[in-house]
Amino acid sequence: MTAIVILALVALFIGLRLYSVLGERTGHEQPILKPADPEAEARLEPRATARASAPSMPSEPDELAFLPMAGPGVRALLAADSTFDVARFLEGSKAAYRLILEAFWKGDLAAMKPFVDAHVYETFAAAVEQRTKDGLVLDNRLVAIDQALIAGAEVDRSIAMVTVRFEADIAAVTRNSAGEVVAGSLSDAVQTRDRWTFRRDISSHDPNWLLVETDEEE
Repeated sequence: MTAIVILALVALFIGLRLYSVLGERTGHEQPILKPADPEAEARLEPRATARASAPSMPSEPDELAFLPMAGPGVRALLAADSTFDVARFLEGSKAAYRLILEAFWKGDLAAMKPFVDAHVYETFAAAVEQRTKDGLVLDNRLVAIDQALIAGAEVDRSIAMVTVRFEADIAAVTRNSAGEVVAGSLSDAVQTRDRWTFRRDISSHDPNWLLVETDEEE
């Protein structure tokens, strides 16, 4: 009986030691990822998460994230704004691309207004107004964004400009006031190539980038 008690105490001691090691947080655990906030992504906030370590020079950007001709501009932007993060910016730009396009197709100008400058807003608003006068409705679908690359970047004093080249599959349908299809097909997505230019004052505390120009590639 005494031997059994001793063995039980030894087992309990070992169990407590294992718990003290395995149950202790070392600081190297991977954080639990939380669901992304689509609206937060669409704000194009290219600010890297703060780290506890001492500040360091920006790391070399992934060359697969931009066209070769954009390399010097991207590096200049990284040198001017150490908080700029190429990967995060591109993720934000894709979210903005989807949000702005879908808002335009629906005619929801209020939804896109915070993300575009005055000139782009007026252009979109005029197109929506004309579409309404013609009694037409867009029933488009953004099927997928196949690629988003930085095609150009520059910094002039505190103003940064970044152009993103998007390749996307879009199913486009135009309906009349009766709901009848007058152009396009939802079953046949077309690959489109757009170049959108975003601007931000990197001296400002406002992390938002505004869409200032749109262009469609042939």
